[in-house]
Amino acid sequence: MNTNLSFSAQRISQAYHALPGTENELRYLLVYQAIKGCIQRNELPENWLIPSTRLLAETLNLSRTTIIKAYELLMLEKLIVAKPGSGYRVYAFPHVYDDSKSNAETKVYTYPKLSERGEAFLKNIGILNRQRDASIAFLPGLPPIDIFPINKWKNLLNNYWRYIKSSELSYSQASGTELLKVQISHYLNISRNLKCDPSQVVIVSGSLQSVYLMANALLEKGDTVYVENPTFPNVISIFKSMLARCVPVGLDDEGIAIQDLSPALEDRPKLIHVTPTDHYPLGIKMSLKRRMELIQWASTHKAYLIENDYEHEIGKLSKDLPTLYSLDPENRTIYLGTFNRLLYPSIRLGYLVVPHHLIHVIEALQEHSHRFVSPLVQLVMSQFIEKNYLFQHLKNLQEVAQLRRELFIRCFDQESRNMKLHQQPFNSLHLVATFKEEVNEAQELAYVNSLAKHHISAYALSKCYISNEKKTGLIMGYSTVRPDVLKTKCSHMVGILNEFKV
Repeated sequence: MNTNLSFSAQRISQAYHALPGTENELRYLLVYQAIKGCIQRNELPENWLIPSTRLLAETLNLSRTTIIKAYELLMLEKLIVAKPGSGYRVYAFPHVYDDSKSNAETKVYTYPKLSERGEAFLKNIGILNRQRDASIAFLPGLPPIDIFPINKWKNLLNNYWRYIKSSELSYSQASGTELLKVQISHYLNISRNLKCDPSQVVIVSGSLQSVYLMANALLEKGDTVYVENPTFPNVISIFKSMLARCVPVGLDDEGIAIQDLSPALEDRPKLIHVTPTDHYPLGIKMSLKRRMELIQWASTHKAYLIENDYEHEIGKLSKDLPTLYSLDPENRTIYLGTFNRLLYPSIRLGYLVVPHHLIHVIEALQEHSHRFVSPLVQLVMSQFIEKNYLFQHLKNLQEVAQLRRELFIRCFDQESRNMKLHQQPFNSLHLVATFKEEVNEAQELAYVNSLAKHHISAYALSKCYISNEKKTGLIMGYSTVRPDVLKTKCSHMVGILNEFKV
């Protein structure tokens, strides 16, 4: 017997026997009242499958005719609906509330107050870039998901379930499975000339969790963190929610402006977060000279570096500029990478490369929180790398993304009257457009909201700044929209921007 139906039958049976009916009362009315009460109290949720007339008759020891008459009354009131092939379900209708409780006195209870950090996370939730709409055009951070090799991934999944042992369904190591850690260490060696021991690789759900773990491990209330200005709003949100003091540092043509870093002892940071391969969102590539200067500055001032290499695979797999991690002789650099921006966002798979002396604290934090990323996803990903599927996909991704980027730029530049694209070299899956005339933050948000009403996504550039002086514009992804609809979608978006009045 279906377990859910069994539970439903028991719930209805309890309600039925709790009614003060008499021997002379019609039983089908009692059944009707029992089920109606369960629906009103939300004990049977909307769209929930309820027992067949035969099953409920057996459960209540009543005739099936009695149950059918009760169900007919319920259908007449549109409390349940009969769906061919799937039986009876609670009608998906706004909740019906029990009238007997509508006039009940509202009670006020006192609860312990939220922690200071909890209040901070609640306060800063608005900083996060989160897409509520289902639209993917032109959502930043999305890869060309239509070219993901689904069949290859599906075959790897099938092989996993074909050969899995029951003993392997238990708990997994907090820092990740050994197979994936080894494959990632090899992958980084080949793609970034970054050499690390597999034990230094920590598997996480993405870059945001990586930053969250490092912030928990290293920051106290009031500690100083240097961030590029502008940078990821999600990174700003985490550091602020950890009650750290976020200090914005400007950029020049070579990356983070070393001359703007404060030498004062009271401003000495614990962490410096940077995106050296492709600055987010402006696309500046940090020069080798600036990388060496930053590493020396961190050494002098005893700070950790977080190297967020969020889309290093885009453009080309090159070794022309070494990572901060590779250049750092003192093991002060934590390296972040993610597969969410390469494969598909819901895979929720990223990685950290941490100095040996931080491995245990990161593992302890994971043991106390999410425990581990699904071993199934990890083992399939390790096979995906080992069989060279990842490199094949990256080559395809680069070709497809570059073509879509060029098409997007042509369409946008030809039709836009009030915005200008900033065309950095092809190193990321987003583009930034700024307004030709002065637009404040409220007006910028109005543009974003106007696009959203037409199911078109863009992020506000101003959210990336933490200084008082902010540039306004739009951050737009381009790679996830197929060429056959990209031009139409882009023209639609530009038309809205051209005609919109703030």
